Amino acid sequence: MPKTKVIEAFKVKKAFTIGNKTFEIIHGVNFSIESGDFVIIFGPSGCGKSTLLYLASGLEEPTEGKVLVRKQDISKFNSDQKAQFRQTKTGFIFQQFNLLRTMSVQENVALPLIAAGKPRRQALKRAANILHIFGLSKHLNKVPTELSGGQQQKVSMARALAANPWILICDEPTGNLDSKSANEVIEIFYHLNRKSKRTILMVTHNPDYLKYANKTFRMKDGLIEKVEINRRRPKLGKVADFKLSEKALQQT
Repeated sequence: MPKTKVIEAFKVKKAFTIGNKTFEIIHGVNFSIESGDFVIIFGPSGCGKSTLLYLASGLEEPTEGKVLVRKQDISKFNSDQKAQFRQTKTGFIFQQFNLLRTMSVQENVALPLIAAGKPRRQALKRAANILHIFGLSKHLNKVPTELSGGQQQKVSMARALAANPWILICDEPTGNLDSKSANEVIEIFYHLNRKSKRTILMVTHNPDYLKYANKTFRMKDGLIEKVEINRRRPKLGKVADFKLSEKALQQT
């Protein structure tokens, strides 16, 4: 199946003003991400990795240049269009789990669906199906603080997948995890990319994860210095309790 360009950036710059000083973080970058890509943005601290990620996902708007998503300039979207884009087309996973402590695990996963107008009963059923994929069915009624860090990140991944987005935006998703949980989370992303063809854009500081990406954007000082293509990715391994089901992912 031919790939299509889902995100394209043209001469993108990003500056922030603090007081009377302006600091340019991204210095005019060009890149493209195709359907089914697993792209890792990699580089030293302070090089602009997360800023580039937020520009690509529409969380930040460029100071100059433009970012196209399926040929549409997302900076031209009105507030409702931006909200719909973030709710239905992209799933976000961050270093902080951002789960609501007063809600159950199932309710946390269902929340974005309810916010998008889905009936509560339907949203909760969908949440249960997604959580089953992650081996968390027995934890539906627990609150997030009753789970381990690895389990909480899986809940945030389930929430990101609830609306069946075509791209996952991941900012240091393993940063708060022990090595065992971190490796398991990365393997899950790899399964979602290879078996379910999800497009993934991820920031990480861990060079051990570069082998999973088919493209690496190496950044330095606000520029993409090099785009590396990886044609020798590892074989898929097994992930404990993870039961990837395309039918469950596609279910609405």
